[in-house]
Amino acid sequence: MKTRLTLLLCLVSVTLLQAQVIEKDTIQAGRGSRDAQLKDIKDRKQRLFTDSLGGTEPTNTVLLDTTLYNKYGDLLNDDPDYNWRHPLWKPTAQVIGINLAFMGYNRYVAKADYGYVSRETWKRNLTTFPEWDTDEFGINFIGHPYQGTLYFNAARSQGYNYWQSVPFAIGGSLSWEYFGENTLPSYNDMIYTPINGAALGEILYRLSSNILDDRTTGRERVIREVAAGVVNPIRGLNRLLQGKTTQVTNKEVYEKEPVNVTLFAGVHRINDQQDDVFGAGGNKALFNVQLDYGNPFELQKRKPFDLFRIRAELSKGGGDTTSGIINNITGYGILFGKNGTLGKLDVLTGLFQYYDYWNTRNFDLGALGFGGGLFTRLPLSKQVNLYTNAHLGLIPLAGNSTRFAPDENGLRDYVYTLGGHAKLESTLSLGKYATAAFVYYHYWLKTIEGLEGSNSIGIVRPRVTVRLFKNVSLGYEHFGYTTNRKLEKYATQRSVITDQKIFLQLFLEDPQRRGRYN
Repeated sequence: MKTRLTLLLCLVSVTLLQAQVIEKDTIQAGRGSRDAQLKDIKDRKQRLFTDSLGGTEPTNTVLLDTTLYNKYGDLLNDDPDYNWRHPLWKPTAQVIGINLAFMGYNRYVAKADYGYVSRETWKRNLTTFPEWDTDEFGINFIGHPYQGTLYFNAARSQGYNYWQSVPFAIGGSLSWEYFGENTLPSYNDMIYTPINGAALGEILYRLSSNILDDRTTGRERVIREVAAGVVNPIRGLNRLLQGKTTQVTNKEVYEKEPVNVTLFAGVHRINDQQDDVFGAGGNKALFNVQLDYGNPFELQKRKPFDLFRIRAELSKGGGDTTSGIINNITGYGILFGKNGTLGKLDVLTGLFQYYDYWNTRNFDLGALGFGGGLFTRLPLSKQVNLYTNAHLGLIPLAGNSTRFAPDENGLRDYVYTLGGHAKLESTLSLGKYATAAFVYYHYWLKTIEGLEGSNSIGIVRPRVTVRLFKNVSLGYEHFGYTTNRKLEKYATQRSVITDQKIFLQLFLEDPQRRGRYN
């Protein structure tokens, strides 16, 4: 009898405590000012739902309804009462409007030759097979995916989920290819624009959700709305049209995950000789930003892009006139996956989508990839962890040029390829004091359009950081790039170049997400 009574009391206590915690997540009249209540809610959430020291997720998840909330007390999905799905015609009309806006700009502002479309060009495009286009490399592999984000978010910001929004990216891209320009539709744009556009579009949607908080008012609200609109312009426009810009709620209404931000700034040394370390060559200023979204080791069911990383590296100056300001943009996002444990080892396995853009002194590479990924965390002590992720995937489409041989007899200085990739990243984290990392990427590419041949590209990036104070560290990174291109009608071209980078690192860790997953 005592045992039953004890169990009953425990059940009632947990139920009441859970109800209390969820109730406190709502701003209520008569309980103080909105700002004070909101601060109290955030403080309580951080106190209750923060990763335990040496752990991989909060320990107080019994206080949450895990069908609605993640382990950090944030919604698993956008609240459907505030983010309901609009009629199909609305995102469809907006996709058409986006294309009309681009068409008007190209014809009447830019006065671009390809912007003068007519019924004759539409008829020709509909009755002629597509081609592989000759657009500049950065336009094809950065500009067009960004255009795809606009189509995607026309639906995503009107209540459609990831998979429901993908067809709008496809439809927007196809309609642009056939009706938006007087050039023939291109195979590469019809593949790259919607697929990578959907991935980048979801990343921008998630980041803008983390910025937004419809419970806030005043100056803070204005700053959040403007910042979210800069990150995701189509969502910002739709919020204005839907009245959400000024709507004030009493509870959180957007899905969120913890985000860690890592900023790097320093000097990039370019070596003239392949085996040099700080050899003769120019110096460039560098700036990097890396965003890590989601906890890879939280036990939860994964939806597309519940976990992602995106990293951009910029540099300028020095004597390098070959590579551009954007050195590289790389990223991955989970499509679906499963967490588990093997003894002390925390594990995540899943299917991922990959984006790669590299602009180096001996090659350009823009690649779309899909493959399997394995993430592990091995705790060596309460503060020392070994993080490793390994990936093996297919590349259905990539563009690749080399600085050392002709690529195309026409206007294009790169070839279209397909192939595969393998990636390994391993980081030893000594708590907040230091890190040592080894990163290696390899790409195997076979030409499908352009000069016949193949290319094998390897990129190695060992890195160390040492904490100076608080969350600022001093870092050193060595880059090695190897390209081994075999052409059927030309001599084999092999090149190895090296760079060194010294930088200050600012690590902004989400206060609820411990572990330094960068």
